[in-house]
Amino acid sequence: MTKQYILNLETSKIELQFSKTEYQSLSQVEKKTLQSAYLFSGSRSAWVSRSTKNHYSAIRVATKLGFTDGGKIGERLSYAEEVERQVEKAEARIERFEQYADNAKNRAKNLQSDLNSMRGDNSFFTQPIIAGHAGSQRFARQREKMFDRYHKGFEEYRKSEYFRDKAITAEQTASMSKFKNRSYLSNRIEECNKNIREYQRRIVQAEETQNESYMETLLEKMEYELDKLAFLHNKMDEIGGVQFNKENVKAGYLVKIRGSWDTVVKPNAKTVEVKPEFVPYTLKYPYAEIQEMKIPEGWVEKKKEAVNPFEVDDIVIRTSIGGNRILKAFQVIKKTDKSVTIKEILIENNIPQCNNFKLGLPERRTVKQDRDNNFVVNHDDWYLYKYNSAV
Repeated sequence: MTKQYILNLETSKIELQFSKTEYQSLSQVEKKTLQSAYLFSGSRSAWVSRSTKNHYSAIRVATKLGFTDGGKIGERLSYAEEVERQVEKAEARIERFEQYADNAKNRAKNLQSDLNSMRGDNSFFTQPIIAGHAGSQRFARQREKMFDRYHKGFEEYRKSEYFRDKAITAEQTASMSKFKNRSYLSNRIEECNKNIREYQRRIVQAEETQNESYMETLLEKMEYELDKLAFLHNKMDEIGGVQFNKENVKAGYLVKIRGSWDTVVKPNAKTVEVKPEFVPYTLKYPYAEIQEMKIPEGWVEKKKEAVNPFEVDDIVIRTSIGGNRILKAFQVIKKTDKSVTIKEILIENNIPQCNNFKLGLPERRTVKQDRDNNFVVNHDDWYLYKYNSAV
């Protein structure tokens, strides 16, 4: 019978079924290869992949071991159901890890009880060992065993602390505390949007190459990301959404991010740029990272200076060194806060001809100021100045 690997949609993992005889017949190298990509699940009575998303390595290992594609089983859980299952498992782990911690602590006490009972008896710890004396040698062996048990007790205490930490981590998962954290939700939402854009791009490529199986896989993955995105948005709405944005955060405000108060340098569309007090550079954070905000006493909003005074249909020119002859002329056809899109126009009798465009593509150029603070259009190694027909 052909061995087949199965994708369990409910767990998002690859499963391999081995009989005891088949597993024992594997070489040591094959067993190590299997264990590198799979873990044995007693509840499933199968080897399940360590991976949950990218199964390339798991499938390659399965193929090496003689398995072929056996398709899919089960139904994919919604992201909400997936989280609910994680909470249930975490709650079960809490009790289990706390019991492990208690057991380890009890073992530590038992291991150290003999030596602890000798505290105050200085002779027990200082009594010399006499070579060749049978009683002295027995005492030495007994004392060494007690010391050895005492040191093993410390190992058990360390195990106890380890399981306590694991229980705390499980408690955090069970409480779903991360879904009450704006920063966490904001980062996960951004990840979802990034993944969705990537899947959209790949789906277009799959359509072009008519790769239907790959496209089906991509559609399933995108459906999962969309489901997850909706869940995350709902959780963000439950805690009031992102409180701060470009509209209510101004340059000069103080914002508390990760416990530190920093000065806002510039509010951007998705991030806020801040200047920490003790570093010479600025940092950018998502608005969701802002914990608190306050306006410094005496703060006055700076008037926004006109970065780009040029308007659509303005003409900009490059002249000869003496300024008497126009060498090139361009007409502004679009503008932004920091740039203009220009297109070259004809010149007749040293006069630029508005709307009489030469052949060629429009060019986007930055606007800056020269040494005399005149606004100019930066055109390669030359400055273009605004044309004044009255001159």
